[in-house]
Amino acid sequence: MRLKGWIERGGVRLTPAELERMLAANPESLARCGGEFLIEWDDCTARDNLGIMPGPVPPGTICCGGRPVGRINPDPPSCSLEEAIVTAIGLRSDEGVVAFSGGVDSALIAHLARLPCVTVGLPGSHDLAHATKAARMMDLDLTVISPGKDEVADALFRVVRVIPGQINPVDASIATTLYFVAALAKEQGHTRILVGQGADEIFGGYARYLSSTDLAAELERDFADLARQRARDQAVAALHGAYFSMPYQDLRVLRAAQTIPASMRVRGGVRKYPLRVIAERHIPAENAWTEKKAMQYGSGIYRTIQNLARDNGYKKSIQRYLTEISRAEHDH
Repeated sequence: MRLKGWIERGGVRLTPAELERMLAANPESLARCGGEFLIEWDDCTARDNLGIMPGPVPPGTICCGGRPVGRINPDPPSCSLEEAIVTAIGLRSDEGVVAFSGGVDSALIAHLARLPCVTVGLPGSHDLAHATKAARMMDLDLTVISPGKDEVADALFRVVRVIPGQINPVDASIATTLYFVAALAKEQGHTRILVGQGADEIFGGYARYLSSTDLAAELERDFADLARQRARDQAVAALHGAYFSMPYQDLRVLRAAQTIPASMRVRGGVRKYPLRVIAERHIPAENAWTEKKAMQYGSGIYRTIQNLARDNGYKKSIQRYLTEISRAEHDH
């Protein structure tokens, strides 16, 4: 039996030995297990219900002999949003690093997980200043990565090669930023990287939500895009033999968040309102309520890619630059 990632049943992590015994005695029990996993045993393969762990079978599927034979449908008990978040982070906190920007999403994860943190930010960038200050306030172990232009160019070429589908400037910038986080995780001997991915789509974090005429529909559309984003991020992590662990996309958190009306997720001009209320009970109020730039902009990576495009003759279109890189890489 081979387990990649981690698996739990009823909120309790299973060791590889416990999982092996369960598969031998009652393999049907696997259908109720949660976690972020790819399991291979005998001639069977199973993958977690959201497909957070990449693998050769569809998300939430058990295949034996090359044929689907079952589904992964965990059914954790209902709980409050705070209980869900605390449990989701706790289940993922036995090892790894936290991708840390100092914003409310990563700050809450970092505080509850108490794992080493990694920030990517060019000198003078918003994220570098914000994360350094937040780490000091919260007494976190923070490593800072400040890549130069040549390092960003090299990382960009590598992520363009593996990201599924059509690449765009935002995806390229996010993927390039995460590339450096995954590289450091590998260097430090970790395979798991806790990230705040999904918090914006689940709790209403994008600035455009403030002027939305149909917030509920917009949140639903953005939530549906998370599967594509997961594939992008995990493809980048795999370059370093790592994976991104996503506590805000834990089924407990998703179920609790679904009970919150859209009007309460963006409230009084404040984005991610319910998450900030919970965060303030665990981290300094300044970290819970301060707005910050999105990762790709706050880190300075987007601007660096923009400069690379100009240096290569694409003064008005990052997209054309990325298309040319992608074509060259795939031809190669």
